Amino acid sequence: MPSPDNASSEPPRGGRVPESVRWVGGEDGHLEILDQTALPSRRDYVVCRDVPTVIEAIRMLRVRGAPAIGIAGAYGLVVAAGEALQRNLAPDAARSHVLAQAEDVATARPTAVNLRWAVERSLAVLASLPAESPAALLAGVLLAEARSIHDEDRRLCAAIGRHGASVLPEGGVLTHCNTGALATGGDGTALAAITTAWDQGRRFEIFADETRPLLQGARLTAWELVERGIPVTVLVDAAAAHLMKSGRVSSVIVGADRITANGDVANKIGTYGLAVLAEAHRIPFLVAAPSSTFDLSLSSGDDIPIEERSPEEVKKPLGVQAAPEGAAAANPAFDVTPARLIRGIVTEHGVIAPVTRETIAEMLMRQP
Repeated sequence: MPSPDNASSEPPRGGRVPESVRWVGGEDGHLEILDQTALPSRRDYVVCRDVPTVIEAIRMLRVRGAPAIGIAGAYGLVVAAGEALQRNLAPDAARSHVLAQAEDVATARPTAVNLRWAVERSLAVLASLPAESPAALLAGVLLAEARSIHDEDRRLCAAIGRHGASVLPEGGVLTHCNTGALATGGDGTALAAITTAWDQGRRFEIFADETRPLLQGARLTAWELVERGIPVTVLVDAAAAHLMKSGRVSSVIVGADRITANGDVANKIGTYGLAVLAEAHRIPFLVAAPSSTFDLSLSSGDDIPIEERSPEEVKKPLGVQAAPEGAAAANPAFDVTPARLIRGIVTEHGVIAPVTRETIAEMLMRQP
């Protein structure tokens, strides 16, 4: 994917994974998004001074990962208020502008529930303000809420990492897509469990599925681990069964974009296949996600909308022609793993196991 015209750039540097989303300045500032489509070869930042640029960054996967796009969505509302401030809109017009832009932001991607959750949380704060509140006040309050969401995610990631490390079995571990700092506001979810265990002194083989068609595992997860100085082995998605059978993979841990009331999990396409393989080889399959990823309004995974992305991502991944122009291509971005295949769901509150409606409801009632 080409970089947008409003991108800034920094040279790659080792030792630390940068924030995927950051706000620069005060209420009249701007949002910067690390362009994940440019990694690992370049470290470019998309400078978002208007809402269409925020929406483009979300839709084109310049920012991705359920928690990260939720954070970007919250900051997107600050950008909307900043637009109203720059246009010197009257209080009622400023509020109307933010509300109109909010729905466009919330629907930029349909499957990950965190995006709408963050937008609605921000709008709830906005609704508490007097009707005559000027654009500057709207921007300031929305910025405070976005920063709160961002800070909370940092803490949630740390807690998920601790709980995940405590249940991660010995032996090789396989992860799918990217669930680290790039996908969240902190150290990650599933990847945080792995890196926390590593930081605690445990040593094991770490495998990262390449994750077709856009290679988030190879480009992003492997990059994060290399940046941290942690050895990682990248494998083609189809090699997972062989490594499980050989005994090199002893567990699988993945993230989630939406979890329903019964524990069904929507995650990057290919996750369901890994869960079936793990069940066949009798190895634990774990999911790690914050409580904001649960959507208790949906009874089961049958109710989750699955995003269908452009066929060109399959036929011409990363700009390389991989299929003839005359061929059709299916490109569902996610699949749904049924709760019965999941050994446990790691949250900031602890580990949900077994995964049932009752255990989910009980865990989510707990305070972090």
